[in-house]
Amino acid sequence: MKAQLYNVDVVANNIANVNTVGYKRNRVEFHDLLYETTRRAYVMEDENRPVNLQVGHGVLPAATTKLFRTGSFERTDNYLDVAIQGDAFFVIRADNEGTQHYTRDGSFKLSLTDNGMMLTTSDGLPVLDDGGNEIYVNIDAPRLIIGTNGELSYTNDAGENEYLGYRIQLVKFQNRDGLEAIGDNFFVTTSASGEPQPDAEYGRPSQLRQGYVEMSNVNIADEMVNLIVAQRAYETNSKCITTSDDMLGIANSLKR
Repeated sequence: MKAQLYNVDVVANNIANVNTVGYKRNRVEFHDLLYETTRRAYVMEDENRPVNLQVGHGVLPAATTKLFRTGSFERTDNYLDVAIQGDAFFVIRADNEGTQHYTRDGSFKLSLTDNGMMLTTSDGLPVLDDGGNEIYVNIDAPRLIIGTNGELSYTNDAGENEYLGYRIQLVKFQNRDGLEAIGDNFFVTTSASGEPQPDAEYGRPSQLRQGYVEMSNVNIADEMVNLIVAQRAYETNSKCITTSDDMLGIANSLKR
C-alpha cells in the first residue's frame, strides 16, 4: 500500500506539471521484496522437485526514471522563446561562484544590467554562450535572430544580418537519466550522468527553433489511466489485509 501511495504521488506530480515548459515525465520502477522459501526445487537420483514453494513479502519503489522523450512544440511567436530539437540542454549560471544548471526550458527573458540587456531565465539567471560567458542583446528584441545552431544575429537598418558574437551553449550527457532534477525546471550533474559534453561534438547536433517552446511530455490520458490503476491496486491491497485478518479470526475461533 505504501508503494502504491508513492506511485500515486509521482503520477500526481506528472499531472500537476502537464503545462510546465520542458518538464519530463517521471515513471516509478518497483522491485519485489525477499521471498520466504518453504521448499526448494531440487533434482536427486531417486526423486526430484521441479519447482519451488515460495511466498513474497511485497514490493518496494526502487527508482524514479525521467523519460526524456521530446515534448510537443508550442508556437509563441516570442523572439526570446527557443525550443531544442534534439537531446541537448541549455546551460544556466546559477550563482556568482559559477555553478551551472541545465534546462530544456527555453522561455528566456531580457534583464537590465550595468552592461546592457542580458539574456536570462524567468528568474534572472544568465544564459551562457559556448564560451561560458553571459549573453548581452543590446538591440530591439523583434530584430533578434536565433539561428538553428544557436548563433545570435540581428537585422540592421540595411536589411542585412549582423552577427552579435554569441552562440547559445548546448550540451549533452552520456547518461542523461543520471541527471538530478532540483526544481525550477533545472537539472544538475551527478557521477552517474557524467560531465556535460559540447552538443556539436557528441552525437547528432541539436537544432534550435526560435519562437517556440517545448511543452511537457506528459500525456494526460496515460496519467489518468495510471492513477486509476494505482488506486485500484491500493484498494485491492487493503482488501487483502482485511481478508487475511478475517481468515485468522476464523482460525482463532475454531481453536476456541
